[in-house]
Amino acid sequence: MSPQDTLPSPSPSTSPATAPPKGSGRTRPTRLGRLRALGGSPLQRICLLLLVTFLLVALLAPWLAPQDPTFGHLGDSLLRPGAGHWLGTDQGGHDTLSALIVGTRTSLAGPLAVVLSSTVLGIAVGLFAAWRGGWVDTAVGRVLDVLFAFPALLLAILAVALFGKGMTAPVLAMALAYMPYTARLVRGLAVREKARPYVAAYQVQGHSALFVTVRRMLPNIAPTLLAQSTVNFGYALLDLAALSFLGLGVQPPTPDWGAMINQGQAAVLQGQPLSAVVPAVAVVLVVVAFNVVGENLGDRLAGRDAR
Repeated sequence: MSPQDTLPSPSPSTSPATAPPKGSGRTRPTRLGRLRALGGSPLQRICLLLLVTFLLVALLAPWLAPQDPTFGHLGDSLLRPGAGHWLGTDQGGHDTLSALIVGTRTSLAGPLAVVLSSTVLGIAVGLFAAWRGGWVDTAVGRVLDVLFAFPALLLAILAVALFGKGMTAPVLAMALAYMPYTARLVRGLAVREKARPYVAAYQVQGHSALFVTVRRMLPNIAPTLLAQSTVNFGYALLDLAALSFLGLGVQPPTPDWGAMINQGQAAVLQGQPLSAVVPAVAVVLVVVAFNVVGENLGDRLAGRDAR
């Protein structure tokens, strides 16, 4: 027996006009409620706030940095935190706080370029394989399997060995390494969308394959793709920071979190660990925040599909 069956029957004298409107007991969500629903759990909201903070720091870095991070004075090397240097200085006399703030730009710009490039390539490859099917789908799948065998960091080191140190070659190599993950995801989602009736309806109307895949199928798989790209951003940041730590990525005097960790190793032994610990903590916080946000988005999408 459902809960509605236990309610008393209305009296015959009751007019429809006096009956309470259907669903009158439900309250419409407030703006604060919608924001809370968007933010999810407290951990999710904290991670979103953290990512927004780092993004604002990266955009406003030239105005937020108290000093020029590329200028150092050997007489100020390994200073402890104080009024002039809130986080102290490194061995070269560079202000750690200024380097951390300005380094946010390069540390986030590299992963962003990797994710954007790999996502665009993955979407193109995945949609093409799903739409054509047959031997084309099989051939694309075999090529992706080969690319899966090469770790992103290994390809980045190979690119540095061939084209020299810097950011351009590692970003392109890592974009190629991350592309199979996006392409495999897009291909699976697109195959499912292709079987839906609306795709056949557009084909009957004479719309081109490009229109159906890009204008109709892609928007339906975009939320899941966004969740995967968010997770990929954290891993790309970690790989590029490791590359800079090895001295193969961003080169001094350009500030970068990975390079700061490398340069601060000797300072740790001399009793001034902040120049290495602070950028390491920044890397961990951003990677964890992106993973939490990405996994939360994936869980929400999975729950939506299950309903």
